[in-house]
Amino acid sequence: MSNRSTEKSKWQRIRKFFNDIHLWMGLTSGLIVIAVCFSGTIYVFNTELTEWSAPHLYKVKPVAGKERIPADSLIEKIRTASGGSITSIAISADPKRTYQFAVKKEGDSLNRGNVTYMVNPYTGDITGTSKERNGTKEFMSTMFSLHRWLLLDKVKKPIIKGVTNRELGSIITGTATIIFTLGCLTGLIIWFPKKIRNWRQGLKVKWNAGWKRVNHDLHNSLAFYALIFLLLMGLTGPQWSFEWYRNGLQKTLGTYKPKNAPKEKAPKSKLPEDRTALSSLSVADYIREADKQLTFNGNYNITMPADSTAVAIISKTKTGFFAPAAADRITIDQYSGKVVKLDIFKNKPFNERIAGSIKAIHVGNVYGTFTKWLYFLACLIATSLPITGTMIWLNKMKKKSKNIKMERKEILSEAQLA
Repeated sequence: MSNRSTEKSKWQRIRKFFNDIHLWMGLTSGLIVIAVCFSGTIYVFNTELTEWSAPHLYKVKPVAGKERIPADSLIEKIRTASGGSITSIAISADPKRTYQFAVKKEGDSLNRGNVTYMVNPYTGDITGTSKERNGTKEFMSTMFSLHRWLLLDKVKKPIIKGVTNRELGSIITGTATIIFTLGCLTGLIIWFPKKIRNWRQGLKVKWNAGWKRVNHDLHNSLAFYALIFLLLMGLTGPQWSFEWYRNGLQKTLGTYKPKNAPKEKAPKSKLPEDRTALSSLSVADYIREADKQLTFNGNYNITMPADSTAVAIISKTKTGFFAPAAADRITIDQYSGKVVKLDIFKNKPFNERIAGSIKAIHVGNVYGTFTKWLYFLACLIATSLPITGTMIWLNKMKKKSKNIKMERKEILSEAQLA
């Protein structure tokens, strides 16, 4: 046997080995992957769909010739209406959007938690709260439950003793995601053709062929095009299911901190010497100070000082179709306006930028609407892969069964002639 034939046979054996792994991984996790990826496909545009279904909470019509009311003049109104304390205020760069006041209610006997009040910035009217429910919001909540816990969190009776249904669902989806990621890697190996020079064949779909060939090409080519996004989703997802995975990911990125590690000392505001005139700066002052450091046009989220020694934190994010999700953050003394800490995202070390963007990388808004559309298409492809893959396997099994029957007929024919 020639060296070329030997090498070819080795490659065929290696390819078959990974093909078998790829097959059984796909078959064992297929149904779960379909549920997780389908719900993820829809949830990519959770914010857009939720806002579309309740426009009165998020959109307003600007009044001609009228400026937006300063957020400071609305604070007392929100405090009175809510009976709580304002923890943060979101002010959009878009004049067609509402102000959002996050309120914390102390001693809430109904345990309703925090609530956000939406306010028309031109009239000062409260247009609604985040507690309002509608069909779309309920549907998106169901999609999130399906994506994270396979809806098991909605089952009241424990399925397995000692494990909550939410934990069980998280373990199942996390395990399926790891298997899916390994399936992507093995799929890449078997994607390569026997002859490397024919690699372009794996990028095309032969539409004029039979449905079996089209199905095979769709599985191969679409998976290849979406691979980088599938890996990003797959590698980041299990951190919400397994602590060991989350710790391992943080150690890989060099950002891991043990639970007993000393916490960084929180910055504090310096109390003025004249305590009789103790007064914090206004929201407008905070924004003005932040704009000296963060000169771009963007959306603000102002975290209000929790007490007399706390600081104010202003986060600012860029806007636009290709806007990064990461915010720049400035920490300010609530009395003097002095910058206590400045966090510019692009100036952070690369590993810290990645660690701080894990959620954005997983859900697809790392670069705004642009990456959301890419993730939507990738999730759609991921949903189809277990289906097209199973069809490929069934076709092979059918062909194999047909060949066995033909061989048996030939043997019987030869026996009869003998």
